[in-house]
Amino acid sequence: MTDSLIKTAAAQPVDTSNRKAELLSKQVKHIDIKSFDARPIVDAMSDMSFTSRDLGRATKIYNEMLADKDCTVVLVIAGSTSAGGCMDLYAELVRNNMVDCIVATGATIVDMDFFEGLGHKHYQALEIPDDDTLRSLYIDRIYDTYIDEEALQNVDHTIFEIAESLEPKAYSSRAFIREMGKYLVEHGKKENSLVKLAYEHDVPIFCPAFVDSSAGFGLVKHQVDAAKAGRPYLMIDAVADFRELTQIKIEAGTTGLLMIGGGVPKNFIQDTVVCAEILGHDDVAVHKYAVQITVADVRDGACSSSTLQEAASWGKVNTGIEQMVFAEAGSVMPLLASDAYHRGHWKDRAKRGWAKLFAA
Repeated sequence: MTDSLIKTAAAQPVDTSNRKAELLSKQVKHIDIKSFDARPIVDAMSDMSFTSRDLGRATKIYNEMLADKDCTVVLVIAGSTSAGGCMDLYAELVRNNMVDCIVATGATIVDMDFFEGLGHKHYQALEIPDDDTLRSLYIDRIYDTYIDEEALQNVDHTIFEIAESLEPKAYSSRAFIREMGKYLVEHGKKENSLVKLAYEHDVPIFCPAFVDSSAGFGLVKHQVDAAKAGRPYLMIDAVADFRELTQIKIEAGTTGLLMIGGGVPKNFIQDTVVCAEILGHDDVAVHKYAVQITVADVRDGACSSSTLQEAASWGKVNTGIEQMVFAEAGSVMPLLASDAYHRGHWKDRAKRGWAKLFAA
């Protein structure tokens, strides 16, 4: 009798829809840097020690970049701060002419920003996560943030649709992401999308590891389907990424780097100085300004944690105007960005419009 009851109970269908809705009930709210003025607290932190003083100096350097009439500012993003609440922050930097070029991971641009541009959301984890349960419900986890995998697959298929609509040739990630921005202008559901705003303001976005994201799934499907049908297909040209970004460095001259995290995007933008030299442009200067916010440990030898002082030995960064900030970026970027927004140096900056360099 007991065995029979157990078997009957086990055979009952489990209603997972309510459980999934329960776990995806609290949306991540992206911080609005215009809604508060961080200048007083940043000024106060500048008179402290440890990370507080580092943040104060980093913010001062970023403001110097914006005040320098000759400086092209490059925003470099690795990690998951976009999913964690900084998405609108980065969008405001583009909207208010506070960055001129972006180098980021595919996850930041595709799985997070383009994802929300299509109308999807990120959610806060409200309890200790059980990852086996999350997998059974098709919920993906980034630390304490959830993503609906079914919504993410919509991104995969949208990338596929964009690829199917384009001429089958080689594209840099910048060129393809520009098509994504154009798609959001026509079909998007979020005004404050970094990809959309970058398209509208001619701010080029580069993802040196573009296919390591939902873009990869969509582009693989595009190529496989095209090959089966005997059709030509488009490709992502990583060499073109490097060439185009180096061309911006050559044309820009004075450059400043605002780096969140590290990894491939950090090394990619720093390498443009060396690439320019290889191309015979010995007059191209190292990056004049550099700020990096990271929690990576400098002892493991990885690029993410290598200091900006170390980068000087490679001929990439000026040692005089640089600052490392060892902090979780989501906790300090709102202060840095709000301070810079309210100091207002961006109001007198000329728009670079670097994307126009590559206009067809």
